Amino acid sequence: MLSLQLYMFQRLSALLMAPFVIGHLAVMIYAIQGGLSAAEILGRTQGSVLWFLFYGTFVVAVSIHGAIGLRAVAFEWGGLKGAALDGFMWLVGLGLFALGARAVWAVTFAKGAGA
Repeated sequence: MLSLQLYMFQRLSALLMAPFVIGHLAVMIYAIQGGLSAAEILGRTQGSVLWFLFYGTFVVAVSIHGAIGLRAVAFEWGGLKGAALDGFMWLVGLGLFALGARAVWAVTFAKGAGA
């Protein structure tokens, strides 16, 4: 039953990620073609709840999708099973979330260099 639930969560996270990937690519193409600098981009994203929600949701979907996918790889290729396999999935998912959340915070709300 757990395998079916994880399979469905991964498929649902992929459905959620697809429009975010397209949106992210569209924004990056617009920024590059417009010749925007990093400072100009941050000037547009800092303090924006909309960008925080956009990229925050994207990070959650990627964290779930990636953790489940790497769980399958660890099982099939690495031979992990049981609690070690589940622990690996949680560690990867939380790690991806932490890194992504820090990036989202830095781009949307943190002020100053090295934030």
